[in-house]
Amino acid sequence: MNQMSIPSWYALRTKSRYEKLVRDQLDKQGIEPLLPTIKRLSRWKDRKKEIEVPLFSGYCFVRFAQHEKMPVQKVVGVVEIVGSGSRPEPIPEEEIDGLRRLMTSVLPYDPHPYLHEGMRVEVVRGPLQGIQGILLRKEKRHRLVIGVRAIQQAAAVEIDVNDVAPV
Repeated sequence: MNQMSIPSWYALRTKSRYEKLVRDQLDKQGIEPLLPTIKRLSRWKDRKKEIEVPLFSGYCFVRFAQHEKMPVQKVVGVVEIVGSGSRPEPIPEEEIDGLRRLMTSVLPYDPHPYLHEGMRVEVVRGPLQGIQGILLRKEKRHRLVIGVRAIQQAAAVEIDVNDVAPV
């Protein structure tokens, strides 16, 4: 198989509030999307409602082979495929796997500023075992930051410091 036919994960920058529409259109075309979401409590004057919002505002992930690039770029709401110049930059499989495992875990998670420094750790037990990230502290509690370098976005989850080991 040549490089053109091997599907890889990429980040799509989307128009504001178009993330779910982009995900749904890709899905309809048979192109595999991934849109990590979080639940937020939204308040109006007369009521409160829990809504689902993208974890990384303005981004959706997609898995495609190079020959499928044009249909992906033509999806309504897609601004660009993240990369350098005109070349899309693939996202490592382990970063996508980390996000997927986070989404299916019962642990609460939030968007988090992407960090360039901090201790790199691997979770050694629990539902996120094997996932690598950056350890930091927040109000005496430890958090694991799982990042996606290509889009400079990350998610943070509270973690027991005894469940991680330095990489």
